[in-house]
Amino acid sequence: MSQNLLGGPAPTLLPDLPEATRLLADGTDPYEVAAKFPAHPAAWGVLAERAFAKGSVIDCYAYARTGYHRGLDALRRNGWKGHGPIPWEHEPNRGFLRCLNALGKAAAAIGEDEEAERCKTFLSDSSATAAEALSGQ
Repeated sequence: MSQNLLGGPAPTLLPDLPEATRLLADGTDPYEVAAKFPAHPAAWGVLAERAFAKGSVIDCYAYARTGYHRGLDALRRNGWKGHGPIPWEHEPNRGFLRCLNALGKAAAAIGEDEEAERCKTFLSDSSATAAEALSGQ
């Protein structure tokens, strides 16, 4: 893997799961998408965000943690070594980044302050653009 201009690791770009992405875009219930494509972080991210919006913080935490771990697995399979950019601009990365954000929000809501801070730092270190885009959620 090549280095970026600042000497750090190159950005990690997750592959798309076109059928899962299409199903979500077409309005298919994210429960169905997650059941059919459990490795697709975007489905878990949608479930987490919806749960949080309804006040179901524990459900949000569970969905976000699942998507976060499935996303970490995918990142590692694609060359990520535990640090480095995960660009928001690359659409397939957004599911993982959304899960990371939702996990941090849910952790904060249940008083897991250290985890909430780790998630916030991880998100901004991975993609400042994602941190900004998701800050209002």
